[in-house]
Amino acid sequence: MVSTVIIGSERSETGLPAGMDVLRRGGSALDAVEAAMRRCEDNPADHYVGTGGLPNAQGVVELDASVMLGSDRRFGAVGALRGYPNAISVARAVLERLPQHCLLVGEGAALFARENGFAPADLLTDEARALWREQLLTAADAVEGENTVATDGDHRYRRAALDLVRRMAPHEGPWGTINIIALDSSGELCVGVSTSGYPFKYPGRVGDSAVPGAGNWCDLRGGGAACTGRGELSMRGGTARTVVDLLALGKEPADACRIALRETASLPDEYRSELRALALTPDGRHGGAAGQDGSVYAVMTDGSTGPELHPRRVA
Repeated sequence: MVSTVIIGSERSETGLPAGMDVLRRGGSALDAVEAAMRRCEDNPADHYVGTGGLPNAQGVVELDASVMLGSDRRFGAVGALRGYPNAISVARAVLERLPQHCLLVGEGAALFARENGFAPADLLTDEARALWREQLLTAADAVEGENTVATDGDHRYRRAALDLVRRMAPHEGPWGTINIIALDSSGELCVGVSTSGYPFKYPGRVGDSAVPGAGNWCDLRGGGAACTGRGELSMRGGTARTVVDLLALGKEPADACRIALRETASLPDEYRSELRALALTPDGRHGGAAGQDGSVYAVMTDGSTGPELHPRRVA
């Protein structure tokens, strides 16, 4: 029997114990990813996923999420979803209940959520609204990162966002996308990604979290990988797919992530900021890489009493 493993990006520690409980009971990797991610999405103190996520330029929270299975590469995703807190569950419903499609966005995603009985909710909390206003004027930290130092690209993005917010006339009123990858006792791999996306984004913007090959890719011939950070870069670089292709060629997970990030770093981007990657193989090896020192990821195995933090390789 395969040893079960579940890993996640920064701040996934909120949900990983729930996911490991599913795996220990013999549950599927998909069930484990959903259970773990829902805990993260329901955490109002986390302002980059689910309820309490930071809003777009109009002050409206829009969520992206996806799930992908390694055995057959089935993929389900939603983008720019408004009014439903658990985007990961709606993405799973796309995978299972709408197999003729992979990705629903905007009004269509909300319609699908409503038709499938998901409960709507107000996603913008008072704390998130206050942070949205504060972060627009704060230049010391990265716009989308784990308390990392702002780059020139972050500063340019903030200036552009401020111009956009002024033009959109918004109504009154810990950071980053979350990745979770699980390996179950049957050998199935599942990658899940959830985010409220870049704050101050143009309404309707969909990031890499909902795009196969960019922020999420899973194939049992290599492994599963996911990205956090500037999604436009990983979409242009096909970063998650690159990581898995490198795993299939025999690269160790941390090295595969590092090489893929370096390749993406060669692309010109005046709004450049840090990008991170995470990977898990079908035999349970894992690793990650980041553009700055000090980034970590969380791991739980069968014998874990709680999430254990591991350093990422610097790309």
